[in-house]
Amino acid sequence: MNPNYSVIVKQKIDKLLVASLIQLVEEVTWLSSIAVVPKKNGKLQICIDFGKLNVTMNKGSYPLPFIDKILNIVAKHEVYSFLDKYFRYHQISITP
Repeated sequence: MNPNYSVIVKQKIDKLLVASLIQLVEEVTWLSSIAVVPKKNGKLQICIDFGKLNVTMNKGSYPLPFIDKILNIVAKHEVYSFLDKYFRYHQISITP
């Protein structure tokens, strides 16, 4: 990894740890590699390959629906809400 990126990556990882979106683990049998990609606006995008993790996980009995199906259902209602764990808020949106 580019040494200039390592400080920024550590800051982003620490931010995710504080928000409880990720946690430390003792055994890393499915360790995922990361790639840091500079964006056009100068910020860095951290990309994670979750291939090994996906192989070790059990497939859920209730798979998530496709986003187009969710949007079709939500679009029919005047009010909808969602939770954002990272920013820790609940937002209610009203469609015109």
